[in-house]
Order: sequence, then structure tokens, then C-alpha cells
Amino acid sequence: MRLFFLCVMLFQVKFLLGQAINEKKLTRFIKTKPQLSNTFIGVYIEDLNSKKIIADLNGNKYMTPASNTKLLTFLASTQTFSDLPALEFAIDKQGQAHFKSTGYPLLFHPFYPDSTLVQFIEDFPKWIYHPPNTKPKPMGSGWAWDDYKYYFAAPSSVFPIYGNTTRGVFGSSEVKLVPPFPFVKDSTVSNLDRYRFINKFKYNPQNWKEKDTLYRPFIPNDTLFVKLLESATKSKISLVKQKDSLVWKPFYTANETLLYKALLHDSDNGIAEALLLMIANRQKGIFTPEAAIDSLQKRWSSWLPDPLEWVDGSGVSRYNMVTPRTLVAVLQKIEQELSWETIQDLFPKSGVSGTLKAYPELKEVFAKTGTLRHNHNLSGFWVSAKGERYAFSIMVNHFTKPTAEIRQGISELLTWLQKKMR
Repeated sequence: MRLFFLCVMLFQVKFLLGQAINEKKLTRFIKTKPQLSNTFIGVYIEDLNSKKIIADLNGNKYMTPASNTKLLTFLASTQTFSDLPALEFAIDKQGQAHFKSTGYPLLFHPFYPDSTLVQFIEDFPKWIYHPPNTKPKPMGSGWAWDDYKYYFAAPSSVFPIYGNTTRGVFGSSEVKLVPPFPFVKDSTVSNLDRYRFINKFKYNPQNWKEKDTLYRPFIPNDTLFVKLLESATKSKISLVKQKDSLVWKPFYTANETLLYKALLHDSDNGIAEALLLMIANRQKGIFTPEAAIDSLQKRWSSWLPDPLEWVDGSGVSRYNMVTPRTLVAVLQKIEQELSWETIQDLFPKSGVSGTLKAYPELKEVFAKTGTLRHNHNLSGFWVSAKGERYAFSIMVNHFTKPTAEIRQGISELLTWLQKKMR
């Protein structure tokens, strides 16, 4: 009799700890979806309240996260900063104003400009800028070299200005660039392009409709930063090596929500890279992504289910590799440290906002997409009709179909999973 009761108890424990949706059923359903055939798929879902594993298919396999990497950057930023410093400044004994960078990326940004920061700079007629000794590589490790001409691969710098991009508008038979750079006509380019190693642009009026607006990266450096800042403000800016005797104070502009929505809603790569540099500067006083990642890897080692293969803040690099269950662990940390109201505000909602407008069929999903060629992922939260919350990661790698078809397959898979959990 005692043996019988022991067997019953073991069965009950196994049932409680086992997956609500077993791997065979999950695999069988995926096989019915032609959009997901000939792909490598990872699925991992946990109940945020009970911590029970709801589904696990290749949850411990490493996959290319693409912009799901921004979930790591977001968690790291919210853990590092309660408020994001826009710059650091000091007033010396002679009343001269000095400033240095924190890595903050919204100065004259084309989509998310910080007017408070601009006004603060304009409040002083003269500034001395102190650039740091360490600087990041313009392009991240594992980035495609030929992406240099696209907005999504704008180069990193210590103090981004205009998002390190110029805005091109075609009209009256000629192009106008803001900020201005030299340009020439060239019938061999598609519309607007930059010479690879210099800040000179070429455009083709035949392939560019009037009043169309394009954004193209420029190559940043300290001298150019000072020149552009002087031109855009009423202040005179001098460039001097950093002085140790100054007492520095942070200047805050309270634009965290704007910046985090740019990161999560719009998946802005430049914002992500800048945040990682801000973390590195805060933690180690240097502006390199490697410094931040090394520190975070050590800090998170106690709760990460699998070590991270992590090299940049945005996920542009193909060197990044993460397991689905690790992304769910990151989401769990986010849910533990932020209010649910904050998560609903900062994460895009299915069919409503940001990159999740491409998922209109999904209900009550707040998640981050991640897309590179041949890879598409969706990781985030969903809320059931009963109000129960789940963290999930669905990663689809190595496909050759159009991404729109993969999105449809993920949407049908997640909808099926949601119905199973009613």
C-alpha cells in the first residue's frame, strides 16, 4: 500500500512539473504549418506566476536572436540606470562650462530629438568638450561590411549627433542633406549612397521621387561632432583633452520612455548600441560594448540558464547566439523588476504598435521581434483571458521563405498555444 501511494505521489509530482503541452503535440502541430517547414524552431514558454514550463521544444539550443538581443540591452539598461544622464557637465573656477559624453544618443536625433538637451547646451554661449580616450569600433563585430550605407547600421560613436545620419530630401532637381555634406550625381547608385570611407555622398535623381526622404549614415569623429554641434546651436564649442580636476555633474532630461520605446517599439539599432556604451561608461568608465557585456555576463551568471554568446547591443551581429529559455529568463527578470503597467507601455502590442503591427491576429501579446535574413523571432509576454501572464520565446532560424510567411506561421502557432492554455 505504501508503495502504491508513493507511485501515485510521484506521478502527481511529474504531472505538476511536466509540460502542459508536450513536445510531441507541439512538433505535430508545427508539421501542419507549411510556412514553418524546413526551418529550425525553438519554443519555450513559462507561466510567470507558477514558473511552470508550458512548452519546450529546443529550448536549450543556441539560435540567432537578431533584435531579440535588445531585450538583453533593455534589461541591462534598466538595471544600471534609474535615470539616463544626457551628458556630464562642470563649471570651472573661471565660470567656463565643460561637458563630456555619457553615450546618450538623442542629441538632434532625426526621430527622437531631445529638445531639453539642446536647450541646456544653448543656455551657455561657450562650452569645452572633453572627449574620452577610449572609443568604440564604428561597426560591431559580425556586422555585414556592406551595410555601412544604411540607417540600421549607422556607426557607433561616443557622442552621437543626428543619430550619426544625414537626412536627404530630393526636390527642385537637387538633393538637400541635413546636416550638410558634399554630394555628386551618380547614375550608378540606386538613390542616395555614401562613399565607403569618406563623408561624401552620391545620388541618382532618376531613382528618387521628389520630396522623398532618405536617411544615410555619416562617419563620426570628435572634430565633426564639434563642428555639427556649433552649427546647430548658438554656442561656441572647443575641443580639449579631459581635465581630472573638474567636478562633474550629470544632466538629466527625463526622456527614458522615449528612448526605450525607440528601442523596443521601433527596434532602433543605433539607440541599442548607444545604451550598451552608456552601460560600459557607467560600469567601467570606457566606451566599448565588450566592457559592458563582460560585466553583465558575470553579474547575470547566477540566474542565466545558458551562457550568452553576446557581442553587440542591437542584434545586427550574426555572432550573437542565445537559447529560447535564456530569453524567457531575461523576460522573467524584466517582469520581476518593472511594473506590468510599465511593460505594457514600453513593449509593442500585437496588432497595435511598433513592430507588432505585423501580428494583427494575436491577442494581448506584448513582445519584441527579431529579424535578420533567414532568421525571425518573437519573444515577450501574453495575457490569457483569465488574466494569467506567460513569458515566451519562439525562434525560427535558417529559413528561405519570405519573412511574412514565417510571421504567419508564428502567429498561428502562438494562437494555437494560447487556445491550449484557456
